[in-house]
Amino acid sequence: MQRFSRRLLAWLGWRVLGHPPVMARYVLVAAPHTSNWDLPLLLLMAWASGQRISWLAKHSLFWGPLGWLLRTLGGVPVVRHRREQRVDASARAFSEQAELILVIPPEGTRSRTEYWRSGFYYIARAAAVPVIPTALDYAQRVGEFGTPVAADADVVPFMDAMRDFYAGRCGRYPDRFGPVRLREESEP
Repeated sequence: MQRFSRRLLAWLGWRVLGHPPVMARYVLVAAPHTSNWDLPLLLLMAWASGQRISWLAKHSLFWGPLGWLLRTLGGVPVVRHRREQRVDASARAFSEQAELILVIPPEGTRSRTEYWRSGFYYIARAAAVPVIPTALDYAQRVGEFGTPVAADADVVPFMDAMRDFYAGRCGRYPDRFGPVRLREESEP
């Protein structure tokens, strides 16, 4: 699969920069998320790098044969309208599994948002695992792994590292990629 993914990415004109960390458990931030093509490209990027990732998607996608395929590809269904402690459940999954790379698109949608959703930050903090930023830059046709960032108690330096990594990145639809910030940064 690794060889196939590398060849397919090259055929599509994409290349992968950086290397995923040699760690068994971390949160992988996937941004900018502006297109349905982001997931297939991210999967190819992960497989080309030898990574087995898990990713969250709305439960309504997981029906019939498509549900089986999505689970096989690492999909984890999430019922978004239920009030449940997703941060706690995700952090618990890290303690229950020796290896887990959980992909989270912090924008939470393919549309432009003014704030990222902060769940990825709180999951990493609760699970005591690092956050690895990744980007699909459609302008340069590059997928890139960043360096690990600890989800410490102070959110501003953490998000400064995210802003540094995502500066200049271009999603498939650039106007849909909003600011790299959390609402918690502006709250006391």
